[in-house]
Amino acid sequence: MRLTLLLDMAADGFGDRVLAGRRSGGITAAELARRSYSGAALLREHAADALVYLDVNGPAFPVALFAAARAGVPLVPLNYRLGQRQLDALLAKHPKALGIAGPGALAHFERAGIDALTTAQWLEQTRADRGDEDVTSAGAAEEENPVAVIIYTSGTTSEPKGVLLRHENLVSYVLGSVEFASAGETEAALVSVPPYHIAAVANVITNLYAGRRTLVLEAFTPGEWLRTVREEGVTSAMVVPTMLARIIDSDEDRAVPSLRSLSYGGAPMPAALIERALREWTGVDFVNAYGLTETSSTVALLGPEDHRAAIDSSEPAVRARLSSVGQPLPGIELEIRGPDGEALGPGQVGRICVRGGQVSAEYAGLGPAVDAQGFFDTRDDGYLDADGYLFVNGRADDTIIRGAENIAPAEIEDVLLRHPAVLDAVVFGVPDPEWGQRIEAAVVPRPHAQVDPAELREYTMRALRSSKTPDRFWLLDELPRTETGKLLRRMVPDAIAKDDR
Repeated sequence: MRLTLLLDMAADGFGDRVLAGRRSGGITAAELARRSYSGAALLREHAADALVYLDVNGPAFPVALFAAARAGVPLVPLNYRLGQRQLDALLAKHPKALGIAGPGALAHFERAGIDALTTAQWLEQTRADRGDEDVTSAGAAEEENPVAVIIYTSGTTSEPKGVLLRHENLVSYVLGSVEFASAGETEAALVSVPPYHIAAVANVITNLYAGRRTLVLEAFTPGEWLRTVREEGVTSAMVVPTMLARIIDSDEDRAVPSLRSLSYGGAPMPAALIERALREWTGVDFVNAYGLTETSSTVALLGPEDHRAAIDSSEPAVRARLSSVGQPLPGIELEIRGPDGEALGPGQVGRICVRGGQVSAEYAGLGPAVDAQGFFDTRDDGYLDADGYLFVNGRADDTIIRGAENIAPAEIEDVLLRHPAVLDAVVFGVPDPEWGQRIEAAVVPRPHAQVDPAELREYTMRALRSSKTPDRFWLLDELPRTETGKLLRRMVPDAIAKDDR
């Protein structure tokens, strides 16, 4: 089953409904379907085997996604913030592609010898009616389940790898998580993530299938986000934790009368922050989504009722679920595995492994990364509680081994982020001749707040035992993070060297 079937269903079911863009001048379902044919014809004219998208998010992105799907070639959204050398290396992997270039990006394609259109040209040329004949290439027609999207990992721990997401992976995710035409005519979703993030792809296809208009905030600021929610009547939105922190901490008018649902993910959410947000917007349903690029987005979800139960409960086990990512989606099988691949029981920490139709776990040039049973090792450590709620401790590579004890940085970071003077925090291991590793932390103070490392150490020790208390604290102006809020741990030592005070 191809992504284009979802679009054709939308065009047949609610063709006049605006699905992409602002209230005025947005693209309807029927127009998006027509543009997908025109875009596919352009790809055929250029004999392109891929469509590389190098620009910010916006209405051109869903047109590109479905045009590539119609032509049977992959869409490849690249990080427009990468340096020239990094972009050159990624473009060299797609010499026969057609490019879509944002402001100043044409030079990258010219240097790589790749045909490209500006984003404005792409939108103009896909507006023209090029017919609705079968524009699927012969090669794509022979392949039952072609690659729909290639997303390059952020490379936070290694060189970027191209994750291959096939049509069946993405369609499986949509059918397992969204009901067709379930959104009301006036519903609108605000997306604040860049196009090279899996959440951008997931938001396009799930909202389209539901019949919900999607609009994009190209440059995030708390004030612009809040104004857009009010002016566009946004009913649902997706943010990463750093965005939510800036919104809740801002001096702007934080009233959002139209907002009914707010999902978050992409990085760990501090419990203190989500508690503040729940009390700030009592009429909003909060959803925590956990997933990876390799799993076509969400595999586990903490829903609105779980959030309310956790915030209102006096039972420690129920309140603790606010720090979980919820339970697996119906189409996902999830196991916690030990070092020898054995399945672990409730409360036991191990690798989070998942299986299901939406799980790709396939890399360009490397093949699939699943075991004989079809399970994908996420490389995240975590555990399930007695009721099947998943708690994510973080990347296995980030685990600090102090003596014979494995220590999850996330547990310590959550304590630090509850301190009233701390805005952001990261905990990491440093080589130590006696213990193997010692624990250190870097914290960003809140504006106008004073942080005393000795007091912060005592504060941490009161919440955790001494073996989990950082031996040293560094004060920084900011922590290195990606646009989507993911912490760049390998860059923390450089940030300390640059900003040590």
